[in-house]
Amino acid sequence: MKLLFVEDFRLCLLRGEDQVVDVSAVVADIPHTGPHDLINGLIARFEAYRPKLEAALASGPAGPLAGLRIRPPLPRPGNIVCMAVNYMEDGTLPAVPAINAFHKAPTAIIGPGDEMVLPDVPATIFEGEAEMALVIGRRACQVKAADAMDHVFGYMNFIDGSARGLKPPGNVFFQMKSRDTFAPIGPWIVTKDEVKDPQNLDIRLTNNGTLMQAFNTSDMAHKIARCIEWVTSIHTLEPGDILATGTNHRGLNAFMDGDRVELSVEGLGTLRFGVRDPLKRTWKRETRLDRQRQGFDTPTPQTGGKYATAE
Repeated sequence: MKLLFVEDFRLCLLRGEDQVVDVSAVVADIPHTGPHDLINGLIARFEAYRPKLEAALASGPAGPLAGLRIRPPLPRPGNIVCMAVNYMEDGTLPAVPAINAFHKAPTAIIGPGDEMVLPDVPATIFEGEAEMALVIGRRACQVKAADAMDHVFGYMNFIDGSARGLKPPGNVFFQMKSRDTFAPIGPWIVTKDEVKDPQNLDIRLTNNGTLMQAFNTSDMAHKIARCIEWVTSIHTLEPGDILATGTNHRGLNAFMDGDRVELSVEGLGTLRFGVRDPLKRTWKRETRLDRQRQGFDTPTPQTGGKYATAE
């Protein structure tokens, strides 16, 4: 089942590839003050509502998806936890990195068709990391890896926006990761029963039609169950919380004004969004791997606009 919000946050299910069924009436009795706690409440009660949703999906009236504004499927999750350095980079890392993560502000969420806005800060580069995120379905506290997948509701596309190189050192991740608009998600949540093996999914990101990132979730350093175990040993995750599973950094590239970005995780649809930079800053069109092959271990230099520096 694929759940999405459209227009004024009407909850719908995707039928096939291009039809939507409005299920707002089916879930209207879930206590809520807005779409954020409606979807979180549905996720927490999903097994009770599943038969009614399945009936609506099978026989309810449907309309075309084309022309509808798709909204973020989780407008305001309680937690966004992002795994850090969680890929083996196509087997190039010499050892498995220590498990690590960071928080991203829920106010960073945007949806399909929205814009990631680059702020006026002296970042060396702005990047967006292609990731698969899982959505928590059951309250998870001190969960063991063997039981971890029972707490997963579903999966979706996720971009971890980054403003890198900000100072002072030691005050990095909050400044870098939690900027407004730095967490594009969507276009929908796919329930876990439709994802045969989340540890074997192709991830592809294009920027203006050029393939930049291409990797598979099989390359994770710490698998999904271990990530859930570790995160919930630190704090509780609630239904509707997001756990993003990391990226392969070798394809990261500068995001610039006017860019059109598309992220597709196998089976999860395609997330499309734009990038806007009021300062019109520019960088070379190259990936981290391109830089490494040239013998550089520094970010792609900014070539124009405010804060530009020479190579």
